[in-house]
Amino acid sequence: MAAFMVVLGVFLFVLCFCSALLKWNEVRYRKKGLPPGTMGWPIFGETTEFLKQGPDFMKNQRARYGSVFKSHILGCPTIVSMDPELNRYILMNESKGLVPGYPQSMLDILGKCNIAAVHGSTHKNMRGALLSLISPTVITHQLLPKIDQFMRTHLSDWNHKVINIQEKTKEMALLSSLKQIAGIESGSMCDEFKPEFFKLVLGTLSLPIDLPGTNYRRGFQARKNIVSMLGQLIEERRASQEDHHDMLASLMRSEDNRYKLSDDEIIDQIITILYSGYETVSTTSMMAVKYLHDHPKVLEELRKEHLAIRERKKAEDPIDLNDLKSMRFTRAVIFETSRLATIVNGVLRKTTQDMELNGFFVPEGWRIYVYTREINYDPFLYPDPLKFNPWRWLQDKRLESKNYFFIFGGGTRQCPGKELGIAEISTFLHYFVTRYRWEEVGGDKLMKFPRVEAPNGLHIRVSSY
Repeated sequence: MAAFMVVLGVFLFVLCFCSALLKWNEVRYRKKGLPPGTMGWPIFGETTEFLKQGPDFMKNQRARYGSVFKSHILGCPTIVSMDPELNRYILMNESKGLVPGYPQSMLDILGKCNIAAVHGSTHKNMRGALLSLISPTVITHQLLPKIDQFMRTHLSDWNHKVINIQEKTKEMALLSSLKQIAGIESGSMCDEFKPEFFKLVLGTLSLPIDLPGTNYRRGFQARKNIVSMLGQLIEERRASQEDHHDMLASLMRSEDNRYKLSDDEIIDQIITILYSGYETVSTTSMMAVKYLHDHPKVLEELRKEHLAIRERKKAEDPIDLNDLKSMRFTRAVIFETSRLATIVNGVLRKTTQDMELNGFFVPEGWRIYVYTREINYDPFLYPDPLKFNPWRWLQDKRLESKNYFFIFGGGTRQCPGKELGIAEISTFLHYFVTRYRWEEVGGDKLMKFPRVEAPNGLHIRVSSY
C-alpha cells in the first residue's frame, strides 16, 4: 500500500509539473495582438507533433484557430500562415522587415554564407553569381551535354533487374550535380562524398541538439568532412593551373563575378546547390516513376512524346535545347508530380522588427512559416485536386504564372535552378521511358511529410521496352 501511494504521489507530481510547464510556456508567449494558437513545451515546443503529424497537425490547428496561428516549431516561436494572399505578400516583400528564417540546424549545416540564409545586397550579388552559372546559354552549351552523357550511363544497366528507384534517383541527383559543379566523376571522391552528403541532408531538418547519435550531430560532422573535401579540391585546382569548364571554376574566377567570393562562400554555395538540386530532382524523379506506373494513359502519352524525339535523332545523338522545348507534356508531368506529391511544403521567413500582418502583431525575431502545401489541393484552383492530371497544365497554360504557383518558391527567392532541374528530370524520363517498362515489386510505403520518401525504398522490376 505504501509503495502504491509513493508511485501515485510521483505520478501526480510529474503530472502537475508538466501541466505547470505547459501553462508557463503559454503565458510566456501571451502578448497582446498575437494570433491565437498553442506553444507546447519549453525549448521543444510542438516540433514533435509537427514532424509526426505534419499536414494533419496544420489542419487541426487551422480548424481551431484560423488560417493564421502561432506555434513553436523547429526551435523557434513561429507564426504559421495558410492564407494565400498573406503568403504572397510575405514572399514578395522580403525587404520590409522580413529575411530568410531557416531553422538553426539548416543554417549550421548548410553554412551561414549560403544563398538561402543571406539577404539584401549580399543575396542579390550571390543570386547574380549563381544565375550566371545556370543561364540558358550555359545550360545549352555546357550543362545539358554533361546531363545527357550522365543519364545515358546511369540508366544503361537496369534491364532485367529489381532496383530501388528511390536509391537510384538519389544517386542520380547527387552524382549528376557533382559532375556539373566540379567535374567529379565516379571514383574515390564520389564514394567518400556520397555517405557524408546523405547524413548532411538528414541533419538539416532536426532539432539543433548537439548530442552523440542525433541527426544534427551526424549532419554537422558530415558538413565538416565535406568542407574539408571541397577545400582540398579548391587547393588542388589552384596548384594545378589546369583550365576547367564547370561551376566551381566560374566561382573561383573572380573576373567572372562582380562580387568576389571567399573560399568559405564558394564552399557554402556548392553545398547549397547540391542540397537544393538533390532534394527536388531526386524526389520528383522518383514520384514521377510512381505516378506514371499508376496511370498508364499518362505514361502512354509521355512515351509517345519521347519516342517521337528519338525518331528524329540517331541513337548516339544527345538531347538538345530544341528537344527540351518540345517536351511540353513532360513539363506538365513534372509540374503535376511536384504539385500532387508536394515536394516543398513551405518557406520560412524571420522578422527583423516588430510588425503587423493581417491585423496580428508579430514580434521581432519570430519566424513566419509560409505554409503553401494546402494551396496545391485547393479545388477552386485545381479542379479534382487529388487526381494526377498533367493535362491540366496544357489546358490552362496560365497555371504556371499564377500568383499562387509556389512549387518552385516565390518572390525574389524563386528557385534559380528551376529550369536546370526540369532539364535533368526531363532527360532522366526520356531515357527511362524509351528504354524500359517496369512494374512495382510489393507495396512499398510512401511518406509525404516532413519529406516525401519511401522509408523502406521503392522497388521496381525493370525490363527492356
